[in-house]
Amino acid sequence: MQFPFLDLLEGNWQDIKQELDSVLFDEVKKDKDYFKPWPEKEIYQGKWDVFGLYAWDEKLEKNCEMCPKTTELVEEIPGLKTAGFSALAPQTHIKPHQGYEENPVLRGHLGLIIPKPSASCWLRVDDKKYTWEPGKAFVFDDHLWHEAHNESNAWRFILLFDFLRS
Repeated sequence: MQFPFLDLLEGNWQDIKQELDSVLFDEVKKDKDYFKPWPEKEIYQGKWDVFGLYAWDEKLEKNCEMCPKTTELVEEIPGLKTAGFSALAPQTHIKPHQGYEENPVLRGHLGLIIPKPSASCWLRVDDKKYTWEPGKAFVFDDHLWHEAHNESNAWRFILLFDFLRS
């Protein structure tokens, strides 16, 4: 396997999902907004929120304390730049875009909570179309044109992470 850490993430995906569930439960219970809108609002229509653990090398300590196992796992990714939970609302479209020229990274996704049918929620990278599956991860080149759609009536949650090309 080109990225051995994917096995580690997939093998522990239920622990990661459990920490996501705890954050979501705590958010409702305490009436908090732990998830924040993705900052580049011009690239999406709908609602795309994130709960960050790492933001371009900066460890977001309070969030990491809420998700210690997930933090421990993503810290095993060589060249880690960003990591966190990505929440894509129903009927949301992330428009075709490319990653930052000055920070070319590979991006990984680990499926956690995926709407059914899974074909209603997808990612296109150049000419390749991906659908997420709970507990399954994949990596793509963030500098290639990519877009995502959640055409379902349920939220999609993944673990999103960026790391340096080796």
